[in-house]
Amino acid sequence: MKDQSKPILTNWDFFHFLFAKLPKITQVTIELLKLVDQYMTVATIKMPEMQAHVDTVTGLRDFIKAGEYRPGDRLPSERDLIGRLAISRSALRKAFDVLEREGCIWRHVGKGTFIASTEPQNGSGSLAELILQVTPITLMRARLSVEPAIAREAAINASESAVSHLSMIGQSTQDADNWDDYELFDDQFHRAIGLAADNPLLLSLFDHLNAVRRGVAWKTVVRSSARPAYDHTSFAEHDKILSAIEARDPTAAHAAMRTHLVSVSNRLFGDA
Repeated sequence: MKDQSKPILTNWDFFHFLFAKLPKITQVTIELLKLVDQYMTVATIKMPEMQAHVDTVTGLRDFIKAGEYRPGDRLPSERDLIGRLAISRSALRKAFDVLEREGCIWRHVGKGTFIASTEPQNGSGSLAELILQVTPITLMRARLSVEPAIAREAAINASESAVSHLSMIGQSTQDADNWDDYELFDDQFHRAIGLAADNPLLLSLFDHLNAVRRGVAWKTVVRSSARPAYDHTSFAEHDKILSAIEARDPTAAHAAMRTHLVSVSNRLFGDA
């Protein structure tokens, strides 16, 4: 006895059947069928790969969120992230590409990957785009406009614990035995002044300014030693800023910070 059951047609079988029955099948119809078949094949193959890519981006976002990274913070090395996230180098770099396009990170060859923002940014105001537009000189002018004002507020509002914290970081800056550590503590010293100002808006403004500062490609700085000299000018300048804040002298704090930034600018750019 013959099997009377009929085969079940899928949607794509139906389209093949329909086109097969149409009279005067044109070459366009045949090519359309080929394109449909190709699309379905590619989509079937790519779907797992696309899902893996989405999972990698999500995993990287979760890692950044869990680590409480702030704008300007440097992420661990690629090798470290590959191990922590259990992904390939290629997958990590594709995820970096996504976050960089969104303005969440920026990358500096030889220095690493840094946080630009903890949320995706849109429009021309994103930090990733600002980093490409700002020059070292215009950045320094922005610092001269903002940081002395923050130092002034710190002198007015700093708590005893904030002053103590600032003093501790200042000492760590002077004790640094290499330039990388010095730059790290120097960053912390300036941010501690933002914290001492006790104004979340000013601190956020400083964080964004500092994130752009770290992303701007400075002129080549020639280091003639393994570490800052013990009489490095920034040490005395930092001490004057700290003393003014500790003395609750806003005018002196403003002036000391401006003097420090002008000194840094002269070392980097001469009299530009």
